[in-house]
Amino acid sequence: MKIWIDADACPRAVKEILFRASTRLQVPLCLVANKSLAKHAGPLVETIVVAEGFDVADDYIAEHALPTDLVVTADVPLAARVVAKGGVALNPRGERYTEESIGDRLAMRDLLSELRDTGMIQGGGPAPFSMSDRNRFASALDSLLHRMLRR
Repeated sequence: MKIWIDADACPRAVKEILFRASTRLQVPLCLVANKSLAKHAGPLVETIVVAEGFDVADDYIAEHALPTDLVVTADVPLAARVVAKGGVALNPRGERYTEESIGDRLAMRDLLSELRDTGMIQGGGPAPFSMSDRNRFASALDSLLHRMLRR
């Protein structure tokens, strides 16, 4: 089992929770980004910097993550690819992507993108990351990792 982090847009608080979980449970962790990241000490932490470009980090994760791995990402299309392979994906706010929910999430993402592109809605993007989001993520991660390790 390995934890994959779509690291370009992952909140620092989420990364810190993941580092602690990796150490505590002795699960390897891999950060994938298309820009250089701060170094993270520890034998279980790996950082992969891919070439810049649209979805390059997502493609790397989708190609290398196994069904026994956990992928942490806010990117719905990446989560859909992971789930389609039989993998487990969790967003940084503690919501697990499932076969049942991923279609609706993709449709909503596409609809909002189209509405922004046509100017029907302004702005967009998620609300600022809060302490409640952090706590929800930590709880969901702990539960999910223990379930996955029991398999």
